[in-house]
Amino acid sequence: MNKKELNADVPYIGLFGKRLDQILPKLFIQYSRSCFKKWILMKNVYVNGKVENQPDKRMLGGEKITIYPLFEKNLIHLPQNIFLNIVYEDDNILIINKPAGLVVHPGAGNKDGTILNALLYRYKNINSIPRCGIVHRLDKNTSGLMIVAKTIISYVKLIELLKKRKIVREYQAIVKGKMITGGTVNMPIMRHPLKRTCMMTHPLGKKSITHYKIIYRFKFHTHIILKLETGRTHQIRTHMLHIRYPILGDPLYSGINYGLKNFKEDQNYLEKCCFFRQALHAHYIKFIHPITKNLMSWTIPLPQDMQDLLFYLSKRK
Repeated sequence: MNKKELNADVPYIGLFGKRLDQILPKLFIQYSRSCFKKWILMKNVYVNGKVENQPDKRMLGGEKITIYPLFEKNLIHLPQNIFLNIVYEDDNILIINKPAGLVVHPGAGNKDGTILNALLYRYKNINSIPRCGIVHRLDKNTSGLMIVAKTIISYVKLIELLKKRKIVREYQAIVKGKMITGGTVNMPIMRHPLKRTCMMTHPLGKKSITHYKIIYRFKFHTHIILKLETGRTHQIRTHMLHIRYPILGDPLYSGINYGLKNFKEDQNYLEKCCFFRQALHAHYIKFIHPITKNLMSWTIPLPQDMQDLLFYLSKRK
């Protein structure tokens, strides 16, 4: 068994009124909610210097958290020397171009080999920042730009910008079907009650808004650009399925077959070119720098696999 002190301040933005056992997994993403509940009941969690043994204690923001957890060595996420494609870096923020296939943080089925492990290796003190500075996530098989905060101040300010919808995030995707026009999907999203790894549109879900417009129409597919107004889990994938234009190659939200022949041709090509992921890429980010206040933006080209996919679609008769 190992003993280690963990410290963090509860942000004022976004966590007001939340339970202690809900907040701690957000501050220390390496550990599960069940771990924190156990440590709280063991009286190993201190709030403003006093023991707190009630998991449902509500936080107001600004509280100083100290934890003296007992944990098995195999529960610790270790630093790993994993390459990060860094697009931009200064003393406060980091912009990463994530390749498809790289997981953002450890979880079920992915205990290591993640961006979080890479950050722990590259930045020795980043473990003191909530979520190791990861401001927002991309799905494992979505490529593109991600923001990481290198200080607690920049993290809190970036989270505030994200909640106020002042971080512009745009994606490119290839969807099944030939769209007629662009538009907006304004449908709440919630976790699927039976398929727990999937999301679904539902009136009782959380507010979710996605804007999309056409870049190019192929014979059976459409290349589109999407702009997120909210940032729900699997939002683009769920919304595109909802309007019956699911993303090509998506294993979870494949949706309708727009013709058996077309479906089989898609599958044959995807297998030949080893394209086993959703055709979705986060190509553009814009926001005001949390410290310098300068307006900054980054654009990254489509990865080669999506470029190859577009070339094939342009040749398909």
